[in-house]
Amino acid sequence: MATVQTRETRQKLTGLQWLICATGALGFAFAIYMYLMLPLIVGPATAELLGAKPGSPELNRWVGLMFWVPALCGGAFGLLGGYLIDRLGRLPVLVGSILLYGLSAFLGGFAPSMGWLLVARCGVFVGVSVEFVAAVTWLAELFPDPKQREAVIGYTQVAQSGGGILVAAVYGAAVTVAPHLPGALGGYEPWRYTMMTGLIPVIVVLLLLPFLPESPVWQEKKRAGTLKRPSIGELFTPSFRRTTIVTTIMMACAFGAASGAIQQMPRIVPGLPELAGMSRTAQQQTVSLVQTFQEVGGIFGRFFLAFLAVRIVSRRTLIRIFQVPGLILLPLVFIFPATQNLTLVKWGIFLVAFTTISQLSFWGNYLPRVYPTHLRGTGEGFGANVGGRMLGNMMVAITTGIVASMPGHNPATQLAYAAAAVGTALYVISFVTSFWLPEPKSGALLE
Repeated sequence: MATVQTRETRQKLTGLQWLICATGALGFAFAIYMYLMLPLIVGPATAELLGAKPGSPELNRWVGLMFWVPALCGGAFGLLGGYLIDRLGRLPVLVGSILLYGLSAFLGGFAPSMGWLLVARCGVFVGVSVEFVAAVTWLAELFPDPKQREAVIGYTQVAQSGGGILVAAVYGAAVTVAPHLPGALGGYEPWRYTMMTGLIPVIVVLLLLPFLPESPVWQEKKRAGTLKRPSIGELFTPSFRRTTIVTTIMMACAFGAASGAIQQMPRIVPGLPELAGMSRTAQQQTVSLVQTFQEVGGIFGRFFLAFLAVRIVSRRTLIRIFQVPGLILLPLVFIFPATQNLTLVKWGIFLVAFTTISQLSFWGNYLPRVYPTHLRGTGEGFGANVGGRMLGNMMVAITTGIVASMPGHNPATQLAYAAAAVGTALYVISFVTSFWLPEPKSGALLE
């Protein structure tokens, strides 16, 4: 299998490096495609499989389970995946994670019950959780030049928001086309067709696999017998304790604001006054449109972060550029436009996504620089999965749990207020914690 040898003086990417970037972008895009599928399909899926009414305790319970239980599994197995990345290599774990989330989503499209769908979502979440860490570690070690590495990781992560736009478009197309499909192709609800598209990344990655190299940094240490054994306990030694604790808290806040607030928008939009007289199909199409605005905002935010990442030395300054406006925008958007006006909701969620989703890209650039080779996957896995997936996605359960105690004339309005409360609290915690965020000692990766 080919290897990549990139000198720090090299500026232009080779053909193989472009393929590597394309593969990383593909993995990021479809991981978010699978991840953001749930906010779009959870309403229609529960309606079909449960027959529960919007806002009912049973529906809210299952929605909370669908968000939090897979996140718990993803966090636990994602942490194991980070350990395996350091033990088995970056590439095999990356490929395996893509196969897992793709096949799990495809099988979820045939779910006869909420239990089946929940198990499928757990498989999706485990794959997505492992993929992020594996892809970031793999890309970081294939591009040793600091500025080139920052640019590659930053810009390939933009594809994550592209995946969000793609799933919104696919779901919108399924809503439009599904009722008109003839014969054996017809008969399924649109959410099922959306999940079945999980087979696409499986096919693509199998075609690309023969051309992809392993990380030369990891491979050389493995061959030389100098690769240390990874240890979760080492993350809490004096050398890494502060880094581990601070990044875990801040990633929990970033993912929590995304899942506990932003991803609730598809359930908030149908409660807007403009949608009151619409058919169910028209409402779902409107939800898809708002989701598109959200993902475009995320794309612009990720692009802006990638642009700044190679120009701003201080990592604290970089993340605060997004934290401060987000702390103001999130409560304003969810308290006012999200309960009153569709047009303002579209542009409001664009801006909230710009400031919030970009912070998820920040960690892809930051984490590879603060852990050594033998601990890189394990350290990234702990922050991203224990912090981001487990603690962060637990915010969904808090949001849905406090809905009933919120003011408002309908369940959607109550959900908007709950999302505002949870999202704002997380922004405050993240901003305060950022004062303890360690600055990387240099642009070079730790050995």
